[in-house]
Amino acid sequence: MEKLGNSISEFLKSRDSDKKYSQLMEQAFKDEDVQNFINKNKDKINPDAIEVSAASIYEFYNHKVHPSELSKGYVPQLVVSNHNIEVVYAPNRQTINKEKKSSYESKFVLLNMPSDIRKATLDDYDGAGRQEALASAIDFIDNYEHKQDNFVPGLYLAGDFGVGKTYLLGAIANELIKDDIKTTIMHFPTFAIEMKNSIGQNNVLEQVNKVKTDEVLMLDDIGADSMSSWIRDEVLGVILQYRMQENMPTFFSSNFSMSELEKHLSINQRGEEEPVKAQRIMERVRYLSKEVIVSGPNKRFSK
Repeated sequence: MEKLGNSISEFLKSRDSDKKYSQLMEQAFKDEDVQNFINKNKDKINPDAIEVSAASIYEFYNHKVHPSELSKGYVPQLVVSNHNIEVVYAPNRQTINKEKKSSYESKFVLLNMPSDIRKATLDDYDGAGRQEALASAIDFIDNYEHKQDNFVPGLYLAGDFGVGKTYLLGAIANELIKDDIKTTIMHFPTFAIEMKNSIGQNNVLEQVNKVKTDEVLMLDDIGADSMSSWIRDEVLGVILQYRMQENMPTFFSSNFSMSELEKHLSINQRGEEEPVKAQRIMERVRYLSKEVIVSGPNKRFSK
């Protein structure tokens, strides 16, 4: 450390002709964080490189005293590189939290869904009537995380209002995100309305393509409203056909069982029966997911 201290003193003396510069550099070298860094890394720093490192030390000190707008959200840190002292900028806690939130929201996409679904956890999913659904969710997560080329179907959660179908979808999504698996949950009845509104804007295909390719897709509340032939065949059918061809797991929640949904889909908005087209849709649904009946009390009214 003595040799390094001498190098610092000699460097400052050599700059005495420029008093202002010398004073600024002396303040920088006397800074507590700078001193602590030099003491901690004295064996790694080349004494002959102090002059080369001076600019980095001053930059570090100056940023502490006068933070720059250009580096807002980041803090300077001194590091040893090639026996010289350099300054790098690391995100502060606020920036880290912001980046984590942005990353999380990009992997867990909600389309027309309540934001509190993001708080759902498997640990909180319990109670009578939920055991099979919870076990099936855990099986999917385990199998999907360790899949190779094998297709792992999603779940078709069927049950009455308020039994926790949507909550379970959110809990599964939160588990998948831990392994960087992007998941989208969308409220299908609202999506269907948006697709109708997109006809005049000529961007239906663009909207469909946005959701059909997500690694894991969850369609919430399917069958809640009567479905036009166009929505059933040209929107839902296109999404499911793509996902079936690409072996991409898809989840559903519905107040209907699979057999009840097939009957529901077989009658269009004009009251006409189209059983073959409904069978075609359900063939894809059955391939993409495993039916699980969820029962128990209505949790929405038990709080």
